[in-house]
Amino acid sequence: MKLLASLLTAAVLTAAAFPAFSADPAAPNTTKVDLAKGQASYTAVCVACHAADGNSTIPLQPKLAGQHPEYLIKQLQEFKDGTRKDPVMAGFATALSSEDMKNISVWLQQQKPKDGFAKERDLVLLGERIFRGGIQDRNIAACAGCHSPNGAGIPAQYPRLAGQHADYTAAQLVAFRDGKRGNSLQMTQVAAKLNDREIKAVADYIAGLR
Repeated sequence: MKLLASLLTAAVLTAAAFPAFSADPAAPNTTKVDLAKGQASYTAVCVACHAADGNSTIPLQPKLAGQHPEYLIKQLQEFKDGTRKDPVMAGFATALSSEDMKNISVWLQQQKPKDGFAKERDLVLLGERIFRGGIQDRNIAACAGCHSPNGAGIPAQYPRLAGQHADYTAAQLVAFRDGKRGNSLQMTQVAAKLNDREIKAVADYIAGLR
């Protein structure tokens, strides 16, 4: 019950931290988004690593197509202010205004994500068990509780994971576990309890979700 309460509290705090915005110029109480500018900015800054449509073909560079814009904006802001450490992304993010970040993020949300696939047959069942049920005897929560059973995530709260490169997901889990990525207390607490084999298994399972 304590774990559930902490997750619900974090969800409320996380959702409250995100600004409201819309690609619909007629939408009330929102910041307008310019998709054409978003595409132009993305093409100028992001294409080399993340591909023209946001479906990166580089295993250690994340797929961004279809991602929730609130999550993307948060990551860009944290690369820019140093909360999330990455010298390459910090350089790109520093050149972006808040408006640029919103335009790019909403444009990426509207790109169709391409399916991925699991590669490690011997590990996929372990990955499925962790993703769907967690590891109860070690108090590890199920990934599906925050990222949804099909990996679609929850807009404004938790990112889409389905189809993400296994190499990228595994690298981020290791970074959370080892303290190299510190912009999510929840993920740090979860990853701290996972060993290398479990991380590899759940990352591979996530790659095949759709």
